[in-house]
Amino acid sequence: MAVRLVILGPPGAGKGTQAERFARGRGVPRISTGDILREAVQAGTELGRASKALMDAGQLVSDEIVFGIVRERVVRPDANEGFVLDGFPRTVTQARLLDSVLKGAPPLVVVNIEIPESALVERLTTRRICANCGWNAVTGLTACARCGGPLVQRKDDGVEVVKERLRVYARETEPLVEFYESRPTFRCVDGDQTPDAVAADLAAAVASVGGVPA
Repeated sequence: MAVRLVILGPPGAGKGTQAERFARGRGVPRISTGDILREAVQAGTELGRASKALMDAGQLVSDEIVFGIVRERVVRPDANEGFVLDGFPRTVTQARLLDSVLKGAPPLVVVNIEIPESALVERLTTRRICANCGWNAVTGLTACARCGGPLVQRKDDGVEVVKERLRVYARETEPLVEFYESRPTFRCVDGDQTPDAVAADLAAAVASVGGVPA
């Protein structure tokens, strides 16, 4: 049975790391709207120019832009056996649009990664990414483990921008938990653990959903 997984959680909860790890283990695509948008910004496309100012300020890109990206991606042949959505949906409007696209498909498994705000601020203001390939660096490294590029702080990881991102998350994205929590395929995991522990809890949460393979 195909697993269509949505990973929710605030900025800094580790959604990207866990999505990539789970997708690789299952052999399904990880669909990251953040990666797609950053690639568009780097390429200077119309989408990139329209999104850059919002992303730098910690604001969300419009539902229309993001949904267009996801709608095109989830119908590609490599997503037939399942996928992991990272960074989408971020609003209830986006969640309803996603439901409309996946109508008749196996139900979404939704896992919410929970973590205290104090831990999030610490993570976000100290993390670094590769200036060349965008890889999220492991703490303690001085260069990218993938391409050797320099590590830098993301523009949206400054303290004030981080606080604004968390305010936006609370206002726009936390209602998603209420939208999904009544579904039998909704689970929560503790994100204030090591990445390995979170990955194990995530896998167990997915396996606990009836009809979904372990």
